[in-house]
Amino acid sequence: MLKRLVRWSRIKSPWILHLNSGACNACDIEVIAALTPRFDVERLGVLLKATPRHADVLVCSGPVTRQMKDRIIRIYEQTPDPKFVVAVGACAMSGCVYRGAYNIMGGIDQVIPVDVYVPGCPARPDAIIDGVVKLLGKL
Repeated sequence: MLKRLVRWSRIKSPWILHLNSGACNACDIEVIAALTPRFDVERLGVLLKATPRHADVLVCSGPVTRQMKDRIIRIYEQTPDPKFVVAVGACAMSGCVYRGAYNIMGGIDQVIPVDVYVPGCPARPDAIIDGVVKLLGKL
């Protein structure tokens, strides 16, 4: 019974942590735009949290740089189970325009497992919301 209650609460109120791993900040602006009253993600129960220990979903933007690799892994490990990852934008998916640079390792999935990909450069706020909703549908 307790497991069902916890599962229901995670579906009804996903708490997200936004993680920029070295992007140009275009996707970051779109993630913040998705949190504004215009798009009103709070109606879905989505709350932005400041620490991975309180988050259920990591919303990652940008490619993985060599400097951020260990930090991304540490943040992923600090997130309590069950945890989910949403890769936002083309850079988080594949490295995009930064691919092949000396300090770029690739997309987020090169370091941690990704559950949902949101394409775009930058990804639109409604696409980001749709990605989170699809993630909730997978639960």
